[in-house]
Amino acid sequence: MRDPVTDFEYPAAWVAACRSPDILDDVRRGLAVLTASGAVLRRGFSTGTTAAAACKAAVLSLACESVREVDVTLPCGITVRLPVDGYRGRASCLKDAGDYDTDVTGGLEFVAMAAPSLSGGVQFVPGEGIGSFARDTPRHRQGAPAISAPALACIRRSIDEAVAEIDLSGVTVILTIPRGAEVAQKTLNPRIGVQAGISVLGTTGFVEPWDDHVVDGVIDRITRAPGGVVLTTGRLGLRYSRLLFPDREAILVGNKLGEAFRAVEGDAILCGLPGLILKFMNPDVLVGTGCATVEELSATPLWEETASREIRAFRRCYPGIRVVIVDRSGRVIGESS
Repeated sequence: MRDPVTDFEYPAAWVAACRSPDILDDVRRGLAVLTASGAVLRRGFSTGTTAAAACKAAVLSLACESVREVDVTLPCGITVRLPVDGYRGRASCLKDAGDYDTDVTGGLEFVAMAAPSLSGGVQFVPGEGIGSFARDTPRHRQGAPAISAPALACIRRSIDEAVAEIDLSGVTVILTIPRGAEVAQKTLNPRIGVQAGISVLGTTGFVEPWDDHVVDGVIDRITRAPGGVVLTTGRLGLRYSRLLFPDREAILVGNKLGEAFRAVEGDAILCGLPGLILKFMNPDVLVGTGCATVEELSATPLWEETASREIRAFRRCYPGIRVVIVDRSGRVIGESS
């Protein structure tokens, strides 16, 4: 049985250990994950998915007495149905954290207001409670809303679907998160230069009930992989690892780099974006740089010297691990000799 979100092949022993085989269908559909013990953990929905549901419901409620649920197609391609509360152009959706107990945004209300536009076209307006960037970064300008590209695409697609369904010529949708600024103080946003609200994110549209549910399976894959492996920390890293090293099995290990390295027999490649990799190599890598994130550091003149120094130190500890660091476009920006 394969996870359609991560492409992880669940070991047969995990499936056999499941005491509730009737809920394995949720695992097959990507709505939940199976653990080594046989327990099933429900995935939550990202802030981007929640925002998309609220916006779609607000538009649909312009033509319906009330809207109680909407379908949202996630960035990973899976379509899910979310409960909403929509009435006469206003809709709300509560963020479902699934079985991810430490998700500080769980239960947060997202509110969308929709109004027909006589001039035609679709306008999406981020409002109160959505963070903005306090300064320019390599990918964002100061003042821009903290909404990732996959999340924004999901929101816009959901609005467009609703507009087409009720045959509107145009609409303006305003999204707010009433407690966004308050909850943001419990996130990393203040430390990475996002102010006055939370970020609206979602690479897949789901929130994983991490951290340990696939570690055993990942370690097993590392030890069994023929011809060496490529270890990577995220989904973009996984994509570029497969493109750069097509003859090796690419394995997503997230923040479990230490466990993964201990499982490696022979040589391996560590490939991915700079954030988690440099932070693993040196948790204090940003000290004295004036940068809030490793990505920001990678766009400064300090990057080449810093990356080379940290990679050299890493190789002294892990001589069998080759390092290849890429940016978001797939360009190699750091590499061990």
